[in-house]
Amino acid sequence: MVLTASIARRYYVDGRSKVEIADEFRLSRFKVARLLDQARNSGLVRIEISHPGAIDLDLSSRLQEALGLRRAIVVDTPEEDPAALRLQLGKAAADLLSEIVTADDVLGLAWARAVTAMTEQLTSLAPVPVVQLTGALTRPDVEANSVELVRHTARLSGGPAYLFYAPLVVPDAATARALRQQPEVAEAIGHFDSVTKAVVGLGSWAAGQSTLYDAMDEKSCDQLRRRGVVADISGVFVDADGRPVHSRVTDRVVAINAAQMDAIDEVIAIPYGLAKVDAVRAAVRSGLVNGIVTHAPLAKALMDQTH
Repeated sequence: MVLTASIARRYYVDGRSKVEIADEFRLSRFKVARLLDQARNSGLVRIEISHPGAIDLDLSSRLQEALGLRRAIVVDTPEEDPAALRLQLGKAAADLLSEIVTADDVLGLAWARAVTAMTEQLTSLAPVPVVQLTGALTRPDVEANSVELVRHTARLSGGPAYLFYAPLVVPDAATARALRQQPEVAEAIGHFDSVTKAVVGLGSWAAGQSTLYDAMDEKSCDQLRRRGVVADISGVFVDADGRPVHSRVTDRVVAINAAQMDAIDEVIAIPYGLAKVDAVRAAVRSGLVNGIVTHAPLAKALMDQTH
C-alpha cells in the first residue's frame, strides 16, 4: 500500500511519467501501470473533475427579456449529466435565494430533485417561515422528500417550519380530501396564502422527465396527456398554452393548487435538459413561474423558439 501510494503521488500529484517512476522504483512500467490501476480501483486514488460553472450574464439578461421573466439565471456549464447539472444549478439557485429572501418573506418549497440540490447547498438564509407546498413523493431512487427539505431549510433559517406528512398523490379524490382536512395538513395549507417566494419543480409530462409522471399509473398519465398536459409544476398541470388542467387525476394530488400558486409574488423553477423546452415555455405562459435558474443549452433552445 505504501509503494502504491508513493507511485500514485508521483504520477497524479507530481506529474511524473510512468517511465520515470519505473526507473526511480526499479520496476517495469507495466508494474507501475498495474499499481496505478489498483490505486484507483481500491479507492486510494479518487479523481474528481470539477467545473463550477459561471453565470452567463448576457444570456441571462436576454432570456429574462425574451420570456418576460422577473429573474433569469443561466449557468454556462459543459455538464450534461443530470446529477452534475442539478448540483451546479442548485448552487446558483441557493446563492440567488440567499440574496432575494428577506425577513419579511414567507418561503414555500415544493419537492423536486433540483430543489433538494438547492437546499443542500444553502449556507445562509434570512429568518423566515418555511412552508411545505407538496406532499411527499417517496421513491427508491430519491433520498430526500419534501418534509426533510423543508425541515432542513427551516433549521438553517431559524424560522418555523410548516410541514405535513402526506403523500403527493393518492389513489382517489376522497382520500385526498380526507388528508387535506387532517389538522397538520390543514395548518400547512392554511399558510399557502402567506407565501411570498417559492421554489418549485418543473417537469415535462413524459416518462423520465417528471417524478410525478413516473409515480403515477399509466392510465392516469395518458388521461392527462389527452387533456393536453405538457408540464407539471409541482403537481399543477398545464397545457401548451399555460392553462391549468383540472381532472379527476388532479383531485388526487395533495399539493398547492394553481390559484394558490398564482397568488405567490415570486415563483422560481430550476429546469434542466433540452427535453423540457416545451414544459418551460408552458410554465412561463401560465404566469405561475416568473423566475428560472437553468443552464446555457436549455436557455439557448428557449431563445431559439422565440425567434
